[in-house]
Amino acid sequence: DNIRFDSQAEARRYGELKLLQRAKKISELQLQVPFELMAYSEDERRAPTVGHYVADFVYRDANNKLIIEDVKGFRTPLYRWKKKHLEIQYGIEIKEVRA
Repeated sequence: DNIRFDSQAEARRYGELKLLQRAKKISELQLQVPFELMAYSEDERRAPTVGHYVADFVYRDANNKLIIEDVKGFRTPLYRWKKKHLEIQYGIEIKEVRA
């Protein structure tokens, strides 16, 4: 598809997901989707953005459930913090695919 990936593992996973989408096992495949990470104050009226998490892939499974997927060779401390923050803020677990 003329797309540059950060790793061969990510490119390989994209190929797998494209096949799943053609077979109608997943839908709405997106790449490099940014999610805002916010810090809520006690009054919860202010929610400044403290960073972003960029998902390698986002799609819907056969049950229409939103899946956030990240291809990981190594889990850095910053990635672990962002993963935890996103999962708490959005209530969605990141599916990790090992490189």
